[in-house]
Amino acid sequence: MSDQAANLRRKMEMSRSIKRAKTLAIVSGKGGVGKSNFALNFSMTMAMKNKKVLIFDLDIGMGNIDILMGLTPKKTIINLFDQNLSIHDIIELGPNSLSYVAAGSGLNQIFSLNEDKFDYFLSQLDELMSLYDYIIFDMGAGVTEESVHYILAVDECIVVTTPEPTSLTDAYSMIKHLTHKRFNLPMSLIVNKAPSQKIGLRTSQRLFQVVQQFIKKEVATIGILPDDSTVGKAVIRQTPFVLYAPKSSISLAMNRIVDQYVRDYSEQDVKETVPFTHKLKQFLKKGRLS
Repeated sequence: MSDQAANLRRKMEMSRSIKRAKTLAIVSGKGGVGKSNFALNFSMTMAMKNKKVLIFDLDIGMGNIDILMGLTPKKTIINLFDQNLSIHDIIELGPNSLSYVAAGSGLNQIFSLNEDKFDYFLSQLDELMSLYDYIIFDMGAGVTEESVHYILAVDECIVVTTPEPTSLTDAYSMIKHLTHKRFNLPMSLIVNKAPSQKIGLRTSQRLFQVVQQFIKKEVATIGILPDDSTVGKAVIRQTPFVLYAPKSSISLAMNRIVDQYVRDYSEQDVKETVPFTHKLKQFLKKGRLS
């Protein structure tokens, strides 16, 4: 028995020492706030700083990460199940060695997998956790009872909003809903399309105060992105704006955000948390029982 206990301790110590990717969910309360553009350019900027990044497009009906890069993927996440492929078979490579998994049509089936397929999906995700520094999930606008499990299981959730009152209201509703489901879920805020730095700061402070007052939760702002015409031009060119115009105001702002984010990130924090795949399985099981 003592040998078994010693072996178990050794295995636990080894699992703690293995590098594990930090998992992030990029969400928004409503569409049209630039969530996917933020997710892509945030990921791309990290990759440009020699971080190993994988972005998963889990935006049902609006999956467009590949389109924003002007790429046509050979495989999508749907092929993982339809053709019983390995997760490595469906990972595509974008500019600057950014890895991505395209959404594909019929993506909604990933949120209603049977137990065998879900276990297979988790085993495949587990294989990726030690290969990347960051795994980023671009979720659909809003939240469903099916997709919420993926958001709740990540190490951190980034909420994208704009200064528009409707966007702020929807961002607050999103934060409230997720906090109700998992109070200790770390959440951060990005204010996008800000007409000025002053308006962006005022927006973030307003939301911070309301969330703190009524939900009793702190949601820090990790950055403010300006309303820059570069974004529209880059979308037309199907090129991430940090590559299309690296000296533009929004690209420079994104660089500052990523520099600060990477600097603040402590790998040790992630090592001591419950792995993403374990949490995902727990939340899904709880959801099916409730």
